[in-house]
Parts: sequence; C-alpha cells; structure tokens
Amino acid sequence: MLKYILYAIASGLLLALGWPSNGFPILLFFGFVPLLFAENKIAQMTDVKRKGWKVFGLAYLAFFIWNAIGIWWLHYAQELNANGEWQNSWTAYIFPVVANAFLMSIVFQLYHWVKSKAGNFYGIPFLPAIWMCFEKFHLNWEMTWPWFNLGNGFANFPKWIQWYEYTGTFGGTLWVFVGNLIVFYFLYAYLNLKEKKYLNKLILYTVLWIGVPIGISYIIFNSYEEKGEEITAMALQPKLNPYTEKYNKEPFQIVNELINLTHNHMQPGVQFVVAPETAFPGPGPGLNIDRLPQDFLIQTLQDNFHKYPELSFVSGVELMRFYPYEKLASETASRYGNSDMWIDVTNSGIQLNAKDSIQIYHKSKLVVGVEHFPYMKTLKPIMGDIMLNFGGTVRTHLTQENRSVFRNSFNNAVVAPIICYESIYGEFTTGYVKNGANVLFIMTNDSWWGDSDGHKELLLFGNLRAIETRRDIVRSANSGISAFINQKGEITSSLPYETKGALIGKAKLNNEITFYTKHGDYLARIALIIAGILLGYTIAWEILNRNKKKIKN
Repeated sequence: MLKYILYAIASGLLLALGWPSNGFPILLFFGFVPLLFAENKIAQMTDVKRKGWKVFGLAYLAFFIWNAIGIWWLHYAQELNANGEWQNSWTAYIFPVVANAFLMSIVFQLYHWVKSKAGNFYGIPFLPAIWMCFEKFHLNWEMTWPWFNLGNGFANFPKWIQWYEYTGTFGGTLWVFVGNLIVFYFLYAYLNLKEKKYLNKLILYTVLWIGVPIGISYIIFNSYEEKGEEITAMALQPKLNPYTEKYNKEPFQIVNELINLTHNHMQPGVQFVVAPETAFPGPGPGLNIDRLPQDFLIQTLQDNFHKYPELSFVSGVELMRFYPYEKLASETASRYGNSDMWIDVTNSGIQLNAKDSIQIYHKSKLVVGVEHFPYMKTLKPIMGDIMLNFGGTVRTHLTQENRSVFRNSFNNAVVAPIICYESIYGEFTTGYVKNGANVLFIMTNDSWWGDSDGHKELLLFGNLRAIETRRDIVRSANSGISAFINQKGEITSSLPYETKGALIGKAKLNNEITFYTKHGDYLARIALIIAGILLGYTIAWEILNRNKKKIKN
C-alpha cells in the first residue's frame, strides 16, 4: 500500500506545481496519472476488501496536497485573538482545503465505482465528464469555490489558450483530462507489455495533444487584431491596509485621499477614474442606497470632479438599505443593532459624473463566510453568526439577479462593473457582455492575504475573462496589483503591489460577441448529459445484475 500512497503524493505535488501563479501548467497533463495507476491497480486486486475506501483515501491524500499547497496563502487572512491582536486565521485556510479535497475525492470515487461496475469503456469517458460536472456545480452552488477548476491553470500563459474565446475554461479542463488519460493508457500499456510501439505512441500522441492546441492558439494570438475605439482610464491604487486602515480611517479622509490621488495624476483626455472595491466609506455603516444623491460623501466627490465635466468616476462602495419594519425586510436583511430597524448591506459599484444619474450594481458572487452565509434559512438557526469577519460583515449581502452595466452621455463605453471575486466566473462575466458591456472594469480589494499568491492569481484569472469575451480590462486594486489587460489576455501595464498611485492607460471598446459569450459553458452541459447517461447505465446494469443473482439463488 505504501507504493500507492507515494503515487497519491506524486499526483498532489504534480497538480500543485502546475498551478499558477508560479507553477508550470504542462505538469497538469500528468498530474492525475499516478493516481489513475493506483486506482487501476487496486481495482484489479481480487483479495482486497473495501477497495472503494482505499481509492477514496488515496484520492483525498492527493487532492489535499494539491489544495493545501495551491491556496497556502489563505492563512494570511487576519483575525483578532483574545488579546485584541491580529493573527493569522488558520480556519480560513483549513476549512476550504479539507472540504474541497473531500468533494474532489467523492468525484474520483464515483469514477472508480462506474469503472468497476460498467468497465473501462464506460468508466474512462465518465471521468472527464463527471469532473466537468463538478466544476460547473462549484460555480453555482451557495458554497461556490471554483478556484481549482482546471481550466484556470493556464491563466499565466494566455498565448496558449486563445481558443478560450470558443470554449471557455471548460475547454482547458477537457484538454487536461484527456491528456492525462492518453498518458495513462499508453504508459500502462508500455509498462505491462514492454512493447516499444506503445512508448512511441505515448510520446507522439502526448506531444500532439498538448502541442497542437498551443500551436493553434499562437496562430490566433498573432492574427488577432484588437477591436474598437479607445478610451483613456485611470486606475487608482490608494494602498489602505484592510485591517489597520481601511476600516479605521474617517470616511471623509478616505474620500479626500481618492480625490487627491486623482488630481495629482490627472492628465488631459482621461475619461474614467476607477477606484477599488469598497473604496469608501470605510468604517461605520454604508451609504443609504435610497438617499445617495443627498449623501455628503457623494456630493463631495461630484463637487471635486466638477472641473472635469466629461469624466466618469467608477468605484466600489459599501451601501445599506434600511427597512423600518421586519415585515418589509428582504430575506438577506438583519436587525440593525438593538433597534426595530432592519438593514441590507451591499458590496456595490457606482458610476458618478456631472450629467447622468447615479448608476449602481450590487456584487452578486459573494465570498462564502465573509459576505455570504450559505443556505442561510437552514444553517443560521443552527450555527448563528459564526462566519468569518474580515472587516466586513457576518450577514449575507444583498445581491441582484441580472448584471448591470454603466453607460454615460460622453462616450460609447458600456462598462461591466465586476467586483473582485466575480472575476473568477466565466459565464457569469458574459452576462455583462450580453447586456452590452464593451469593456470590463474590475474593482477589487484582494490585499487581505498580504503580498502572497492570492492577489496574483486573482489578477491572472482576469486574463481568462479578457480572452473569453475579447474585452479589455481596467483593474483597480486597493493595494495592488492594478493593471490594464488587453483583449488577448496580456497584462500591458501594472502598478506593483503596495504601491500608492494611479495607472493611466488605454482600453478599446469591442462590441463583437465571441462564441463563448453567446453559448456560455456549453461543454459543461454536454458533460452533464454524458455523465448522466453513463451513470444511469451503470446503475441500471448494477440493478439488473443484482436481480439476476437473486433469481439464481
């Protein structure tokens, strides 16, 4: 059994070393191979009991290693200890590692069961299909955590995946899994039959499977011409420590710093100023959604930008909606202190300018445990308010059904106001584009984990959204990395982490719709049909065999 444990460890390390931001994604094409060998050997044993549990345990070991190394940076999230001092939050790290490895292991165990009952002919195609179903599920349930969706693994190599404009990241997942199955099949044949032809096929088919899509991608990359008229934007990077400054400074001080940062870096021709997620008000309650035009902070911003009559200010902001009675409150509202009033909190984006009315969008893909209490009706009566609090809220934020876009009276830009965590979601992002967005603005405050891989990976995931939609990205991050990303997924300019300043650049307004934008995660839906058919066949076959055994007995 020790040999199989080493196989599982090898799989975990290969997958982790292939992961961005520092990994080399070629390793992903080999990451599942040792685990497939271990599963296959155990499945063939005739004198071993509880094979399924052994496979599950090996899978859990592999996926635990992958998750633990891949998101090691999560433990840099801070929480207050009993002495009122900030310390690393190991809970924020351990829970997603343990839980996600568990879910991945269930998926692999299900593959083992189908393969054992129905045979290789049905089991082999079932693995990529059921894994893609799992990734799609992880994009949509209330404890969503798609960080490890395999197609994300190429985020640091945009020249390899220009065809994501047709497939989205699920094309990358399929690419990785079929590559692993090719390597496993021919390597297994060579090791067992000792015939050189299998080694030659292993090399040939692996090189072709990996190399041809990369070659096609380079052709697309070199031939693609960026489209649309240009706008000029300024991305602000105020550099507020999220623990010691952002929620301790006075709101007027925070707003004045944003204004001064804009004035100090302003250049002729700038049409947009973009500020990060929850750039203001800082401490205390958010701004009243229903009284925004009368809010003094909003008026202060508008008055100070009055000298730029055609400038639009797009920013993250924390808002609140008040309900005088519980009967009027929404499902996500909670009691405001000890009063009879109820409130909703939103993590929102707004657009202000001298001519148009204020436009608002509420962040709708929320960070579990920080902005969102999953399955609130069921779990809150049991668990109470025990979710993590990173300077925000332990309640569930108010969201919205559709993706809002920001238009203005001065130019043809239609802005997608994407807020932080939302930039991980491909089909979700296409919702902005379908509503007319021709440029993507990402507003983020991802400095909760310090200068680690967390904010770097989230930046790189923006490359994927740019390719899928062929939209330029203007990214404003609280402490960095603020950046401009072109329609090819290239980071064309950026501000280093923990640098206070502003970044000015050009972004093109592309109105063409990509195949992926139009059809979304169609590969995942096809995988769901295939997995459903194969699983249904296996269950029916198993029931039939059991009935035959009963008749014979």
